[in-house]
Amino acid sequence: MSNSVPVISAAHFASAFALRPNLFAWFLGAGASAASGIPTGYAMIRDFKKRIFCRETGYSLREVDAGDELWIERIDDFFRRTSLLPTDGDPNEYSAAFETVFPNEKQRRQYIDDAISKGTPCFGHRVLAALMSSKQLSCVFTTNFDHLVEESATLSNSLLPVELRKKPTVAALDSADRALRCLDESDWPLVAKLHGDYQSIKIKNTGSELEYQDQRMRHVLVEACKRFGVVVVGYSGRDASVMDALESVLKDPNPYPNGLYWVTSSATRLLPAVQKLLEHAVLAGVDVAIIEANTFDELAADIVNQIRLPGVLIEHVMQQRAPVRLQRVKLPEAEARPFPVLRYSALLVETLPCVARRMTLKTAATSPEVRQLLKDQKCRAVVAATGRELAVFGRDAEVIAALRDLGAQPAGIAELNPIRDSWALGLLYDALVRALARHRPLLPRYKRSGHSLIVAGPREGEGAEWTCEREAQLTQLRSAYETNLTGLVPKLGYPYQEGVFLKLEHIENRWWCGFEPFTFVDVPREPRTVKSVEDRDELGFLTFSRGGDPAGDWRRERWAKKFNKHWAGIVNAWAMLLTSAPDNKVRAFGIEDGEGVDAAFSISPVTGWSRPSHHHNYFERTR
Repeated sequence: MSNSVPVISAAHFASAFALRPNLFAWFLGAGASAASGIPTGYAMIRDFKKRIFCRETGYSLREVDAGDELWIERIDDFFRRTSLLPTDGDPNEYSAAFETVFPNEKQRRQYIDDAISKGTPCFGHRVLAALMSSKQLSCVFTTNFDHLVEESATLSNSLLPVELRKKPTVAALDSADRALRCLDESDWPLVAKLHGDYQSIKIKNTGSELEYQDQRMRHVLVEACKRFGVVVVGYSGRDASVMDALESVLKDPNPYPNGLYWVTSSATRLLPAVQKLLEHAVLAGVDVAIIEANTFDELAADIVNQIRLPGVLIEHVMQQRAPVRLQRVKLPEAEARPFPVLRYSALLVETLPCVARRMTLKTAATSPEVRQLLKDQKCRAVVAATGRELAVFGRDAEVIAALRDLGAQPAGIAELNPIRDSWALGLLYDALVRALARHRPLLPRYKRSGHSLIVAGPREGEGAEWTCEREAQLTQLRSAYETNLTGLVPKLGYPYQEGVFLKLEHIENRWWCGFEPFTFVDVPREPRTVKSVEDRDELGFLTFSRGGDPAGDWRRERWAKKFNKHWAGIVNAWAMLLTSAPDNKVRAFGIEDGEGVDAAFSISPVTGWSRPSHHHNYFERTR
């Protein structure tokens, strides 16, 4: 941002605004309704990207958490590698994403209707409404579809005597003539919805819709900017037609006679189009300033401290003010207890593999396709495919032979950064599960929703030596459960096996292997008719219809009587079983030097613990 545009605080602006609040018009964008529970433009973009990502990759919407950093990186990486949408931050990103997900205008209107139905007026809306009702605010322009401003105004008016009430005129795309009448007759207050109202037949959302502003609404906006100063709140400046209208005001001999103020959380976050407008306004002699305020509510709080309102309105507004987030509290002064009081079912992963074998392919392939080829050739390896490159743990010769149809060739090593690259995290996750199952009576299960290990039961024809070894390794675990680890569910006859869900997570700058004990039951399911690749899981296996869990009641009864003492024993037994290895290192394959690249993990046998922050009589209990 050019140094010619000053940056001021919300409190500084509020003191100047309070002198003549009726000289300002307000322009509200989606960010002004964020505190009301209505998704912002950015939140909608993330939702649209999630929907497109799921549609293109075959994931279900339930599987993908658009707020999780790992999924965000996966989704962003997907769009960086495709040309489905404009680049991140492009002014057309919102409209293009919206139209890609919902090409039908009726569907877009339904989506908006559902989004705004969750909203309730925030503190900022109530302050503007109080200004309207007290005849200190003439007009509000907004690109939002919600009804929060007029709803707040109706409530404020109801508190005043009938003769003092001033009901705002609401004008949208299908009622623009109302806005023209208000302008011509100076009949204020006016709420003008530039992109339409949630109840309108027409709303503006897509690139073609936003390309041109309704001429009548544009005229009202431009003329108002020639009469009033303008305060812009929660608006990114993505709509070219709106920005063009604001820019055209500068051609007037007296544009923005009481200034142009743009509210943002940080001056560095303004889009180039906004920076350009403000700099041009400075050159045109307009009083311009950037107001730094984290939220619309915070700006409104500074304003309400300066303005004068009737007692009944100020009482109404302040009742809805959000409590201060930071509160003084008395910190505990007693020393913390020196021993842990809560045990986590998580093991510290002290070291992770930092490199894998890099291989090139003559033909591009996806990870599921490569895994299927390895499985068909009975080749044990862990892979992650990115176009024509593979990152591999396994024996080089076996992998090359299994992937000869793809022309696989070694090409050095691939560095692994699981924090930055989701494919590297997935590769290490797969390798860790295989390493924990190796040389143990455990069977790995790989699923897109999460991997797991289950106890291996007796197999027909197995040798006596392996039977004895398996029984010996499972002794402590069986003792902790106080029951069989495998068997058949009574009355149902379904096979069950005890096991754990596994998760590899980066927490507090450390890697942890979380394990959640669970009783797995193999319930027969009818396969669906395979219609497309979406009917198969990530490893290429058929998916099945999901109904109720017939073994659910039995499983709950099995765990209902396992209290803290039992859980402590089960967590300890799993921790000992998973880390029982020389020097606490587990390896996925046990490959000799020169044969390939192995995945070796150093895992501490000590689970995570927490300490109390202060002493409490609870810790002195004896029963």
